[in-house]
This record gives sequence, structure tokens and C-alpha cells, in this order.
Amino acid sequence: MIRELALTDTGAAARLHRIAFDHAMPWLVGLYTPDEDRWFYREHIFAMCRVWGRFDGDELSGLIAFHDGWIEQLYVLPAAHGRGVGTELLDIAKGACERLELWTFQRNARARRFYEARGFTLVEKTDGTRNEEREPDVRYLWTRAGR
Repeated sequence: MIRELALTDTGAAARLHRIAFDHAMPWLVGLYTPDEDRWFYREHIFAMCRVWGRFDGDELSGLIAFHDGWIEQLYVLPAAHGRGVGTELLDIAKGACERLELWTFQRNARARRFYEARGFTLVEKTDGTRNEEREPDVRYLWTRAGR
């Protein structure tokens, strides 16, 4: 089941984020505490984004947060990889926006392949000095066909 998440889902969203983030980028494990993750989701993500989640039974298995043509977060539990969860969530943002942009880390090869396979184009690379992780990143752009 996919549904828009509410502020009451903050804890589940923050937990999913941490599990997926640490799995995808083990070199950044321990960067934030669980309390900091919950604060970030409550005060920033839910305050400024539309947040949708995919549930397998009672467990949140994936989430996407987007606003104003930007994908801020897209995370899927490692156990749910390869089952179409990320694509389903991405399609919600694509349906709501004419164009989408996002940042991901250069070393996150799985995410880069995922976005490129779904029509996103690499438009910028940075050395990471502008992000808090100080990790080189890339910006991708998707535009609805015919635009």
C-alpha cells in the first residue's frame, strides 16, 4: 500500500532513512543520531515536503519526499530493493511535477544507475564542499516528455 505520510509517521520515516542511508553509504555511518534524524524529518522534511510511503503490511519499506520540483529524499529498505518500490514512489513525484531535480553522492552508484534508468540526466558534479557531509555529489534532472 502507498499513502501520503503524516507527521505521526516521523519515527518510521527517520528509521527507514537511517537504515537505507547507512546501507547505501557505509562510509558515512554514524554521521547523525536517531534523535537528529527524527528532528530533521519533523522540522524539515514534513514541514516543507509532500512525503509518501510504501508499506508492506505494517512496515514502511520506502519513502519519497519532494517539493517544488525537487526530490529531497528517496529511500528504500535494503530488503525491498529490486521489487519496484523506488519506481512506484518516484512515479508519484513524476505525476505531480513537470520536472524534477535531485542530488545524490557520486559514490552512490546504485542510486545513480536507478535514476539514469528512469530518465534522469546528469547535469552537475561537485566536489562536496557545499554539502554538510563534504562528499562529492551529482545533480540530476528529469523533465516530462514534450517539455
